[in-house]
Amino acid sequence: MKWYPISFSPIFKERIWGGRRLSSLYGKALPEGKLIGESWEICDRPEGTSVLANGPAAGRDLRWLMEKFGKEIAGPGFGGDVRFPLLVKLLDAEEDLSLQVHPPSHAAAALRGESKTEFWYVADAQPHACLHAGLKRGTTPTEFERQAREGTVAESFHRHSLTSGDAMFLPSGRVHALGAGTVVIEIQENSDTTYRVFDWNRVGLDGKPRDLHLEQAMAAIHFEDYEPDLVRSPWREDDHGLLCRNLVDDPLFRIRQFRLHPGSTSVHLGGGKMTIWSVISGRLRLSGGGEVLDLAPGHFGLIPAALEECPVQPLATTEVLQIEYPGPETD
Repeated sequence: MKWYPISFSPIFKERIWGGRRLSSLYGKALPEGKLIGESWEICDRPEGTSVLANGPAAGRDLRWLMEKFGKEIAGPGFGGDVRFPLLVKLLDAEEDLSLQVHPPSHAAAALRGESKTEFWYVADAQPHACLHAGLKRGTTPTEFERQAREGTVAESFHRHSLTSGDAMFLPSGRVHALGAGTVVIEIQENSDTTYRVFDWNRVGLDGKPRDLHLEQAMAAIHFEDYEPDLVRSPWREDDHGLLCRNLVDDPLFRIRQFRLHPGSTSVHLGGGKMTIWSVISGRLRLSGGGEVLDLAPGHFGLIPAALEECPVQPLATTEVLQIEYPGPETD
């Protein structure tokens, strides 16, 4: 198969805390009358599999692509039953999300869940937007559990006020919650395991109180994770003279933010690694394999590991996230 930059059709997820801003901000064709909290932009899960939207393989889904060409898409070690390693989303929090935690890898199997490390880039923040991440200094497991049972556990969560452009890394085991009035780009492990600690005493879409998972959460929480900061990486010029900052450098994914100007075309040299580009503002063109993919804000393009060369061209002053999947370490 001749490889090219790939786009996907989003999968919309109704959530009790969701809204409609993915339509007003990004032109997403949301289903009428529903509160959409999540747009799964690139996913390979039983609950939803992305369908290719461009090129010769348009109409096929990502599960088919990984079964047939996993190594060419994501790198060594993939193919067959091995799923795409990341789950890429947009979140629209019209209301606060539950106070929650995801299990770390060392505890996930015993808790019958999947480990989930994630990253949030704040694409849009309304006045008074916030997020919770980590514990207030000195919080003990005993105190946390007591507050959780009393419904006052929010007092133990560390809180950040937000503006557009902020970012937060959320390793598994870190308690967190996204606050109301916030749209984020979320990059995460391919997992959908969440343990709710507190859900603001509200009911779900079915009119019933949503389940809480305090026992599992207590086993998953890193109780020495005190008051983590937002990502504060400085801007600098990279080896090609492009303005960028490093947001995450983790074995699961590496993320950089670029500010690009017309005329600053660069060439992505894959080196056998898969890369995803996410447009924050402006417009970006990816080319390769005889295909051209133009991306607007809120849209994503995947460069397969097997596509060795792909020109990256801003069509206006553009800010983007570059998400690189490092792949498994080899000897």
